[in-house]
Amino acid sequence: MDSELDQALDAVGPRLRDLRRKREATLAELSASTGISVSTLSRLESGARRPTLELLLPLAKAHGVTLDELVGAPPTGDPRIHMRPVSRGAMTMVPLTRRAGGIQAYKLVIPGGTRREPDPQTHEGYEWMYVLNGRLRVVLGDHDFIMQPGEAAEFDTREPHWFGAAGPESVEFLSLFGKQGERAHLRARPKPKD
Repeated sequence: MDSELDQALDAVGPRLRDLRRKREATLAELSASTGISVSTLSRLESGARRPTLELLLPLAKAHGVTLDELVGAPPTGDPRIHMRPVSRGAMTMVPLTRRAGGIQAYKLVIPGGTRREPDPQTHEGYEWMYVLNGRLRVVLGDHDFIMQPGEAAEFDTREPHWFGAAGPESVEFLSLFGKQGERAHLRARPKPKD
């Protein structure tokens, strides 16, 4: 058992180096984002320092991978995602992905009859939305439109945006969001207003 543990820990250093190089990040950049010194990062990558949980957690977050991926843990064999809904005001978000970083998938539910004034916000990233049920009001820059079931939209989230239920019924939609600006490959335009 100890030899398996030693082998797993020995593989962490090269995995850390590969992840950093794939991101084209320097040790100094990684140090700035994690708070771990450059010398400690260098020793981790070379295998001269044994990884600890306190070091691996910020590194997994910085590289956008799970801790299991970082240490090369064997798969559990259960592909199901155990969803834990998160509420933001009246909206419920159900995460559909468990991988940290990259594109994240959510199912969002906004109850109907919760009319509120649009308050467009901006942030880094790119979003793709697909309406499942109900009608979704979207305010995107100067555009204000209603999306129906089966319609999709994608946009740069640096554009001021807001969305909510368009009527008395709840709206359910899927959202793919990437902080790095990844784009989905499906594009749809809203129907023109009558």
